[in-house]
Amino acid sequence: MKLPIYQVDAFASKTFEGNPAAICPLKSWLDDDVLLSIAAENNLSETAFYVMTPKGFHIRWFTPTTEVDLCGHATLATAYVIFNEFDYQGDSISFDSRSGILTVKKNDDLLEMDFPTQPATNCDLPPELEHAFSIKPIECLEAEDYILVFNTEDEILNAQPKLELLKDIKRRGVIITARSEKYDFISRFFAPKYGIDEDPVTGSAYTQLAPYWKNKLGKNQLHAKQVSKRGGEVFCEDLGERISIAGTAVKFLQGEITL
Repeated sequence: MKLPIYQVDAFASKTFEGNPAAICPLKSWLDDDVLLSIAAENNLSETAFYVMTPKGFHIRWFTPTTEVDLCGHATLATAYVIFNEFDYQGDSISFDSRSGILTVKKNDDLLEMDFPTQPATNCDLPPELEHAFSIKPIECLEAEDYILVFNTEDEILNAQPKLELLKDIKRRGVIITARSEKYDFISRFFAPKYGIDEDPVTGSAYTQLAPYWKNKLGKNQLHAKQVSKRGGEVFCEDLGERISIAGTAVKFLQGEITL
């Protein structure tokens, strides 16, 4: 059996930026262990698989170790492939997923994802997070992930968390964030319990970050940067119960898997 595969840099304006995702179009679903094996072989933070449905597409996301409920950058990358590599007619794509219906539409050079919002609530700082970072955050919140808010950009840029301690947290991962002079805010994301020490750009994290920074900064439209080594820019708009998360993408490769 041969399957097409693409690798796309999401939230990137050129190759070697943003977050690389693998995308595998399927005619029908394969066994879960096969999907997981493909994702492990790709060894990227996420591999997205999709099949066509009467109403659009069904999408699933796998890290090298597990299936996840939501992945922003791989959804953006999948939409890029559908828009640019296939004869898709229309400016909007609808994905059925474990997180409900997700839509992606073209807006000039941007691809805009419409995701459900995940407002975070304040919580006590878990001991493992207190010991994982050398500087104590000024605020700790939780939703799908923990969010640690720090005072300065430099504290985000220079953070070197003890990743072994982050494997024991009860949430998916840890987002660290602070206000920025050039952007509205910056962030980084760590999820070693899912095999991702640091994710280059995490689209789903902005369903939590956008509501937080909207309240702090008093603005609905936000321009952010995830300051990982590769880095990537994200444009957010808080729509109430939904979040618009937008960015650009670039194809790195296409090929064929032999099973």
